[in-house]
Amino acid sequence: MDITGHTVEKLNDPTGIIEGDRYEFFLDLDIDEEDELYTEGGVKLRVLYAVQDGRNRIAVYDFIAAATGQVLGFALEEDEEEEVNAYCSAHLEE
Repeated sequence: MDITGHTVEKLNDPTGIIEGDRYEFFLDLDIDEEDELYTEGGVKLRVLYAVQDGRNRIAVYDFIAAATGQVLGFALEEDEEEEVNAYCSAHLEE
């Protein structure tokens, strides 16, 4: 799995219920055809990313079939989660 691009949007919480800042990332992924996650039309990773008191973390994520918007029931492996966390942290303020 390689991250080939992204979009990011800072989410607004007008109620003030959520402390810190939240960002929604849609990561474009390049998935090998042999991988069980491979889907014709591509796969995106939707990540809700939390930043509070200098601590950045993945709050929640979903793999999504790019062509249909269908949520795919897969989880990141530990090394992939570290890669996604580092990527999102590096691209927060774009």
